[in-house]
Amino acid sequence: MFLSAGELETRVGELGAQIAEDYAGKDLLLIALLKASFVFLTDLSRAIPTSHKVDFVELAGYNGADTGGHSRVRLLKDTVIPLAGHDVLLVEDVVDTGLTLNYLLKLFDLRRPESLRVAALLDRPYRRLVDDLPVDYVGFTVPDEFFVGYGFDVDERWRNLPDLRLAKV
Repeated sequence: MFLSAGELETRVGELGAQIAEDYAGKDLLLIALLKASFVFLTDLSRAIPTSHKVDFVELAGYNGADTGGHSRVRLLKDTVIPLAGHDVLLVEDVVDTGLTLNYLLKLFDLRRPESLRVAALLDRPYRRLVDDLPVDYVGFTVPDEFFVGYGFDVDERWRNLPDLRLAKV
């Protein structure tokens, strides 16, 4: 086991308390990336004692011949709630290279939210390909390993585990 259910609960509770303090009196909208972020979003939402809204996006990556073999991101599911007028907190499972997060931040910024920040359960800052990528709330900085549990999967399995484990891939 890499992180126990108790360790996850404690840290997410701390993040929720900090977010509640930072967004007091604001119109907070949490937006999570499907699918791995849904468990983190659920626990984080419950850890924020103030009223807020929740929405989701889903992305897919692909490699195209026209891109020189580089990965691209495409939007599969967009938000339902308009971002304008909301203080938006993008809830990520893990931030690695930053390419996906950078895409979403640019897309969402065009929609004119009051503010736009990021909460990530796991962060790997040493893998960044995007300079100056803001990750405002970080649960844990982790090594370059593959995880299962707490929403993370291998072939759509093991998301339901209450803790975070190293995957045997």
